Amino acid sequence: MIDLVLRDAEVVDGSGAPSYRADVAVDDGRIVSIVKEAAAAGCQRPTGTRVLDTEGLALSPGFIDMHAHSDLALLRDPDHSAKAAQGVTLEVLGQDGLSYAPVDDRTLAEVRRAITGWNGDGSDIDFDWRTVGEYLDRLDRGIAVNAAYLIPQGTVRMYAVGWEDRPATEAELNRMRQLVSEGMEQGAVGMSSGLTYTPGMYAPDSELAELCKVVAGYDGYYCPHHRSYGAGALQAYEEMVALTHEAGCALHLAHATMNFGVNEGRAPELLALLDKALDQGADITLDTYPYTPGSTTLAAMLPSWAHEGGPEALLTRLRDDATAERIRHHLEELGSDGCHGVPIAWDTIEISGVSNKALTPHIGKTIADSAHLRNETPWVTARRLLLDDDLGSTILHHVGHEENVRTIMRHRVHTGGSDGILQGAKPHPRAYGTFPKYLGTYARDEGVLTLEECVAHLTSRPAARLRLPDRGLIKEGYKADLVLFDPRTVAAGSTYDSPRTTPQGIPHVLVDGRFVIEDGERTDVLAGRAIRRTAG
Repeated sequence: MIDLVLRDAEVVDGSGAPSYRADVAVDDGRIVSIVKEAAAAGCQRPTGTRVLDTEGLALSPGFIDMHAHSDLALLRDPDHSAKAAQGVTLEVLGQDGLSYAPVDDRTLAEVRRAITGWNGDGSDIDFDWRTVGEYLDRLDRGIAVNAAYLIPQGTVRMYAVGWEDRPATEAELNRMRQLVSEGMEQGAVGMSSGLTYTPGMYAPDSELAELCKVVAGYDGYYCPHHRSYGAGALQAYEEMVALTHEAGCALHLAHATMNFGVNEGRAPELLALLDKALDQGADITLDTYPYTPGSTTLAAMLPSWAHEGGPEALLTRLRDDATAERIRHHLEELGSDGCHGVPIAWDTIEISGVSNKALTPHIGKTIADSAHLRNETPWVTARRLLLDDDLGSTILHHVGHEENVRTIMRHRVHTGGSDGILQGAKPHPRAYGTFPKYLGTYARDEGVLTLEECVAHLTSRPAARLRLPDRGLIKEGYKADLVLFDPRTVAAGSTYDSPRTTPQGIPHVLVDGRFVIEDGERTDVLAGRAIRRTAG
């Protein structure tokens, strides 16, 4: 007898085709049969050890989060309801060019400090890995949902070159090629960059292209957070299209937004650029989250020259009054490269989390508001935060445009990515709400996408980008990573005031055919594993 039958489900199969009623049987972690309109046809209905009546619920493939920052959260928090409760069954880690493998001892210490705001300082984690393969092995011990990994180009550069703003030597470039090749051999699905984050942003295009050629040799993809989402954003997108064309590498554009006032209403220009490349044969996809603000660290806003030498060198510069004034001038008057070439507006920078608990009163306030309460200029407040929090403060950056968000999510190569940062007392609600918000707000309530289109964006499209031969569709033989949700009630529970509230209308989530969410509650099942690149 088979393990499980999901009876009378409304199957939204991930292909974008119209939904249909069926009994779906699951055994040994896979879909073994689909009997359409079983009751109406009067045919033999599958039976199993457990039969779950799912009438009124939609059954879809598990959602794939194409841009996640759960690199340590998956290890420290077995519950991981932030993603499991949304119906996410696979996350793509190693984003924005900064993560924890491959590393040596020096690089590990530096990257832990550099992205404390994203993932915590890691003092609660046993870093018993150094290579990509060892990190994936660590995930294989059991995690809440599956995870794939991108080789972080900024970490690779940190490892081989350090924090210097200069081109790599030929020996250093060869070392980076070797690190990327080894990571791909060990199961990474591609490479990421954070080209407004140091030290990755110090790499010229010629260096990035050489590393992309290595990735292309393994049929992987390049996922850049490109050089600007503000001033010059379209040129930055065009740069990535040209770079990957030269390298012969597939391109996936991370959180492909058009932010800041200079880009209001310009999403059609971005899509026209991409359509031209696609029509010429380019292999391009993108992801977005269905919200307008961004989220990162406060330190990321600073000019790249201030970061040269690493986090301690940055703190030294911030302590020096003359250098700090130069940083302020770049931020407020010139527009730093860390702030996407746009002069910073302190009333758009909201503190969402701090590492130093003494700074908690700043959380939920903009830098401008905190400065006003202290009767000081915003830069004085920001500088003190950077120093007192040892660069650990995270922010919400309120610079997006709703019409741009809607326009981009309709595109033919769009996928969903939460960009969810789980650290901080007041994280961005996208970490807990991205996927139900797509289904509830944008598909059901506003009709920006049909339900079938929306599910395809969140399942089969990302599975195709990841070259997964047996995920992303409700199909016999495919992995039973599945979501049952009520299309009438599904909604994000998370808000800016209560960002850690889990969704409603998603009663059941299965990973490898096992319930990780059952009747709306997290079980103790740890069925997730590392999803390695498929050789071919």
